[in-house]
Amino acid sequence: MAQDDRTAVDFWFDPLCPWAWMTSRWILEVEKQRPIDVRWHVMSLSVLNEDKDVPEKYKALIEAGWGPVRICIAAEQKYGPEVLGKLYTELGTRHHHEKAPYERATFLAALEAAGLPAELADAAESTEYDAAVRASHADGIDRVGQEVGTPVIAVGGNAFFGPVVSPAPRGAAAAKLWDGVLAVSETDGFFELKRSRTRDPIFE
Repeated sequence: MAQDDRTAVDFWFDPLCPWAWMTSRWILEVEKQRPIDVRWHVMSLSVLNEDKDVPEKYKALIEAGWGPVRICIAAEQKYGPEVLGKLYTELGTRHHHEKAPYERATFLAALEAAGLPAELADAAESTEYDAAVRASHADGIDRVGQEVGTPVIAVGGNAFFGPVVSPAPRGAAAAKLWDGVLAVSETDGFFELKRSRTRDPIFE
C-alpha cells in the first residue's frame, strides 16, 4: 500500500495512566488491521492536575508522574519522535504489567530494552525538559478541552479523548471499534458518549 493511502493518527499518552495504556495497546492492534500510522506524543497528568484540588494520595502519584514524561521528552528531543512508541511500550509493560514503580531502576531497564542510552534516566530528576513537556501536553489537550485526560487521539482534523476500554480489543474487534470511533468523531456537533466503568484495566 502506498504511503499516501495511509492515515496518520496522533496519540498523546502519559505513561502513568493505566487507561491510556489500554487504549495504546488497542491502537497498535488497529494499526495491524487498518491503514494507519500511529505517531506518539507526550501529555502529562501532572500538568493537567497541578492546579486542581485532588486527594493527597493522587498528588503523590502525579508528582511521581513527572519522571517518565521527562524521560520520554528527552528521548524524543535527542533521538526523534520515532523512539517514543518503543520506549512507551517498555515503560508501560514494566509499570502496568509487572507492577514496577516508576523509579530509576525501572527507567534504566526500559531504556535498555528500547535501545536507548542509560543517561536519559537522569532527565527524570531534571526540570530541563518541563517546558517541552508542557508544550507537548498543550498541543494535545487544547484539541479536546481541559475536562478530559489521557489519551487524546487526533485523526483527519478531529480529536477526542479515549476510547476508555478494558480489555484492549484485538483483531477484528479492534478494527470494529476503530471504525465506530471514527464515525462518531467525524459527526459534526457530536461531543460525548459515556457510561460508568464496571471493571478495572485488564492487562493481557
